[in-house]
Parts: sequence; C-alpha cells; structure tokens
Amino acid sequence: MDTIQTIAVYGAGSWGTALALQLARNDIAVNLWGSNPEHIKALETERENKRYLANIPLPPNLHPSADLPTVAQASHYHLIVVPSHGIRALLQRLQPMLTEQDVIIWASKGIELETGKLLHEVVLEELPFCQHYAVVSGPTFAAEVASGLPTAMTVAANSDTLALTIAKAFSANHYRVYTSTDVVGVELGGAIKNVLAIAAGISDGLGYGANARAAIITRGLAEIRRLSEVMGAQTETLMGLAGLGDLVLTCTDNQSRNRRLGLALGQGKDLSTALAEIGQAVEGAKSARSIGLLAQRVGVEMPICQQVYRILYEGVAPADAVKALIARGLKAEF
Repeated sequence: MDTIQTIAVYGAGSWGTALALQLARNDIAVNLWGSNPEHIKALETERENKRYLANIPLPPNLHPSADLPTVAQASHYHLIVVPSHGIRALLQRLQPMLTEQDVIIWASKGIELETGKLLHEVVLEELPFCQHYAVVSGPTFAAEVASGLPTAMTVAANSDTLALTIAKAFSANHYRVYTSTDVVGVELGGAIKNVLAIAAGISDGLGYGANARAAIITRGLAEIRRLSEVMGAQTETLMGLAGLGDLVLTCTDNQSRNRRLGLALGQGKDLSTALAEIGQAVEGAKSARSIGLLAQRVGVEMPICQQVYRILYEGVAPADAVKALIARGLKAEF
C-alpha cells in the first residue's frame, strides 16, 4: 500500500468530522461528505462544525462536500463514519463508483439490525470485488480527538500492510495507533460495548452505585468474550483498546451517548423522550436488537444485553430487569 495522500470521509457528524480533522492535520487531503447540503454549506462557509464540534477550525486541506460522486472518485481510500444502520445504503450508492483498487475503512460501531451481520460482512456483500478493508475503533470520544487530546485506537485490516498504512495516516505525537488483523474482534467489541454502556447508565440512573457499575463492566466483558470467541475473534483483542478500553470509556463517562440514554431510562424517562433529548444517533439502542439476533443464532447467552433489550423494547421496568439479573442461578465465575 502507498502512503495515503487523499481520503474520502463519509459522515459529517461529530465522529466523522473528528477523524477528518485528525487526518487533515497529518497533511492528508480530506474530502468530507455529508448527506445534508445545508450542513455541508455551513461547514464550507464557517470553516467549523458548529453543530457538533464548535470552535475547532477546519484546516484548509479539509474540503466539505455534498457531491457523492466527486468525493468518491477523488481517492482510492474511503472512510465510512455514518451510523451502522446506514452503511448498506451508502455502499449501494458507492458501488458503481468503486473498483477493486479501492480501500474501504469504517469507524461505525454496530451490527446490522435486519440481519445480525457484522459490518465487514455487509461491505463484502455490497462490494464483492473489495480486496482491501479495515475497521478503526477504540476508546475515542470525538470531542477529545478533535481537540487534539492524547488518544489511542486500534485499526484492524485484512492485511498487516494495510493496517500499518492506515495507522501511519492517523498517527501523531498525541495520537497512537495499534494494528491488528482481528477484524471480527474489533467489530464486536465496538458494537457490544454500546449496549453495555446503556446498562451502566441505567444502573447509575437508578442510583445503584459504583459496585453495580463495576459488576456490569466486568460481566459485560464476559458477554463480549463469549460471543466473540464463538465468532472466531482473538481473546487478546477483547482485552485491548477495542474491547476493554472502549467498554470502560463508554460505561463511565457522560460524553457517551449510550451511557446518557441509560441514565435517562434509569431516571424514569421513556425511550423516545431520552433519544430526542440526546439528539444524535445512539448506536446501542439499535444494537440491542441486532446483538440479540446474532447471539440467538450462534447460541450464546448474554443476559445483560438481553435485559437492556427488554427495557428498551418490551417495556420492562429497569429495576425489575436488575432483579432478574441478580436472581439468576448461582454458577462459577469462569
């Protein structure tokens, strides 16, 4: 793989803009696509993303655009940062514009709702000619990345060479990137932690304290590990940045939209009200459905994730869901 000189970034929300900023600061020409022409026009004229990342200027080599074909044809590197439920539709639009030379990277975290498929499976279904693909993940809040605060993340690709190429593109004196070829492990860690962050938020919203939060994080990691091992992931990945690191981050800090959703539910708000107050995509709310579908398909027990689903979609009271978890039969921890 060559050094990345130009890249297309799809998704002009907080995370897409933050990653675009990081790449542009490394002297890479970035074309940032968004589906809302008015939002893109504001980025062009104001040279900052006031809606999501106010007071952080866009470098001159970061070019917002609502013209999908122009953005797609300007580079062989494509970084997708739209919500996971929108990836298939975006790939279908991009498919006629891409070739086997193109590299597909995604920073979205989730599992497809209708099918329970991982995002790399969606990519390969819609782009069967794709030979080079990768996922970036880890404990990375958009505002801190955009502000240039010290950050570490993982890039997992279908080859060591590609992983290293992408790692070099993001790396800086404040930004450390580790490489991997465990795409499945990185995807699952990033998707499941969102549901567990909702669980941690619910517990804190109920006022259950630090002990309960620690139990959710620890036993939640066990759920990630069980499903990931069945799916062929590496255990080491789940103990790294894309597994344990991302889980701790999203379960303990209120920058996490998933945790904030849980807090609202634990405090008695209904799902629609809580989502409206957050005002941005909350991946864990959708992933609770798709993870349940995947776990059922491969025969893995995930009781915390199951109770989050019941709270979200079956009307179970949060306190009753916690009681159901605690009342489960006694068993060895390992």
